Amino acid sequence: MQLTRNISNPILVPDLRNEWESFAAFNGNVCQEGEVYHLFYRAISDHRQLESKELRMSSIGHATSKDGVSFQKEGLLIHPGRPWDRFGCEDPRVTNLEEKKFLFYTAIGAYPFVSDHIRVGVAIFNNFDSKPEYHLVTPFNAKAMAMFPEKINGKYTVILSVNTDLPPSTVGIATFEKLEDLWSREFWNKWYLDLPHHALHLRRLDTDQIEVGAVPVKVKEGWLLIYCRIQNYGHPGTVFGIEAALLDAKNPKKVLARSQYPLLVPKEGYEINGTVSNVVFPSGAIIEGEELHVYYGGADTVCALATCHLPTLMKSLVYESVSLPILNRSLRNPVLTSRWDHPWERLGVYNPGVLQDGDKLEVVYRGQDNTGTSYMGLATFSADTTEFISRESEPIYRPREYFEEKAYAQGHSGCEDPRLTLINDQVYMLYTAYRGDSPPRVAMTSIRLEDFRARKWESWTKPVLISPPGIADKDACLFPEKIRGNFVIIHRIEPDIVIDYRPELNFDGSSQWLESQTVIPPRKDSWEGIKIGANTPPIKTPEGWLLLYHGVGTHDRHYRLGALLLDLNEPSQIIGRSLDPILEPEEAYERFGQVRNVVFPCGWGVWKDNLHIFYGGADSCTCLATGSLSKLIKYLKSCGDVR
Repeated sequence: MQLTRNISNPILVPDLRNEWESFAAFNGNVCQEGEVYHLFYRAISDHRQLESKELRMSSIGHATSKDGVSFQKEGLLIHPGRPWDRFGCEDPRVTNLEEKKFLFYTAIGAYPFVSDHIRVGVAIFNNFDSKPEYHLVTPFNAKAMAMFPEKINGKYTVILSVNTDLPPSTVGIATFEKLEDLWSREFWNKWYLDLPHHALHLRRLDTDQIEVGAVPVKVKEGWLLIYCRIQNYGHPGTVFGIEAALLDAKNPKKVLARSQYPLLVPKEGYEINGTVSNVVFPSGAIIEGEELHVYYGGADTVCALATCHLPTLMKSLVYESVSLPILNRSLRNPVLTSRWDHPWERLGVYNPGVLQDGDKLEVVYRGQDNTGTSYMGLATFSADTTEFISRESEPIYRPREYFEEKAYAQGHSGCEDPRLTLINDQVYMLYTAYRGDSPPRVAMTSIRLEDFRARKWESWTKPVLISPPGIADKDACLFPEKIRGNFVIIHRIEPDIVIDYRPELNFDGSSQWLESQTVIPPRKDSWEGIKIGANTPPIKTPEGWLLLYHGVGTHDRHYRLGALLLDLNEPSQIIGRSLDPILEPEEAYERFGQVRNVVFPCGWGVWKDNLHIFYGGADSCTCLATGSLSKLIKYLKSCGDVR
């Protein structure tokens, strides 16, 4: 679903004849009175002197129209002048309620601009020809406040962006018994102390910035909020996008649904080139029959308009009947770190596979020495309590064949990222074999469960390559049982997850290769837009095969974790796919290491309804997260096959 730009865009531009709006006229907000459309917009002046400082000053202009497209400018409505806004008045949002007009704006109280003096002010009009009543609203950093156009549960209700200049921002809801509380410092200080309780959960990724766009509009399904999602905020590759969310009619803190992808991103010249390049910022929305009209700022310079068919938009929203399941990081994280007395794992211990053996979780991890050679180590944890039990002092698996021996003295090599699957008392391990002078390939070995328990590591079978030469192939795992008479192997040929079906595991390492028979692609322009890969051997549930996969973000290249629920008889058919990541790099041990911003599991265990996910943090350490199996499945079923 996309918004369609109006052919008259931009609908409002700066006017060199008016000094106060000679530089920019943008972020227009529209309200209607009878047959008249009132547009209130942020205007920026040419340089002027104020308190011995030279700066461009923001104020609020007013324009009117009979059709909502062709506007006649009426002049300057609000200009700086109060202690809290003497350095600028920005981005108006107007609501008509109880025969009054509430115009909220961003108030700039100091220069150079600092967060403590970027707050919300309000001007209250009886009509737009009358002198307004002014108040400073928030005592903390905030922007983009808007009042709902009717009382909710008998209370005045506002939505606002908090800590916009101390990112990440939070979008919150506040309610008031009486109007005077709107500018009560005591009220807001108490509200701010409990900010998480008031927050809307709209952020998809840890690098997102979310800001309120338009005044919410009433639809039959609830409140429609048009907002701005800024991806990779403050870093190269920042993307401004206009998105939509449906809020519950009686409890607007509850997000019922939202758009899966941006409705609009910068594309046209007036959105790409301007005061701030590559910006579309929604600032107003009204409903005309079955059309939604969204007014927005282009490149912080001009006002523009885009529209869509409202019923089609509502049908396109993805309903969040089940909230994103929570994975809880262990308080002991990282649960494994490098040991200096183990030379073979001094550089890192990460990307662990898991073999669940009754009440034990055998965690087989990648250990890396100072030369960049990778081995397999073993630590044992309780499947019930996840308490640490023991750790082997020597590798349980070493590079043995030419395809995993070091080609260059300074290059990486060895056996990487193990995935273990138990079939008929035989433990199969698929891993990435790498030597440094050719692409990584998938290798397979196995050991009897009896020998694994006895720690007879010499019993590993001779490894064989199972992926073709000349193709980078990795992230491979084996399903724990045959499906329709075939073994199933899932692996990754960039950028896709691919699936192979084979009647026997009879690879000879020289001519019989995986063929990549079916493909699951990444979703473009999302948290997994660059590439995806399987992480864990799947768990069989009554609802389908459940597995974890990683995605690399289009805009920030972070490694995040998602989940798939696949059909029991045809694993290439997706029953459910997580809309958003269920785990992403947030803690220091996930953000800083050999490779920054990585969470990467290779195995997991289940105890009753508890999932135990062991994962690598920043290619340096091993960590643990736990969550509910049933809640994850319920969530995936609610998402469906989102491609």
